[in-house]
Amino acid sequence: MQNDPELNGKYLGTISKDFVVVAETLREASYQVRKRDISKYPIFVFSRAEVPIGGLLLAKEELALEWHVYASYLEDFIKHRLVDPEKIEDFQAAYKDPDEFCCLFVVDGENFTNFVFIPYPED
Repeated sequence: MQNDPELNGKYLGTISKDFVVVAETLREASYQVRKRDISKYPIFVFSRAEVPIGGLLLAKEELALEWHVYASYLEDFIKHRLVDPEKIEDFQAAYKDPDEFCCLFVVDGENFTNFVFIPYPED
């Protein structure tokens, strides 16, 4: 898979639109993953098609979204070889405060995958 270093407008607009709808659900899911000691590094997968990563949290049809949302975490990404075991420390160093930012892994077909951190809306 080829990684694009920046999310271009094609993705940013639709992801942001869907993120606003699901942000509170993702914030709560992130909190539960950390509280239950499942992982310190929750990751939410945004994908237009079904993917075998994590568990389906929100199907796009449920809320009229453009993206399916899956809940996962760093250790699952390592198991699926989406994060190289030699790059774990780099990932952990780049990971932003999960109380303030949501870690998304955006998947669009075979051509695009990228991590992005989006700040949760302020109350």
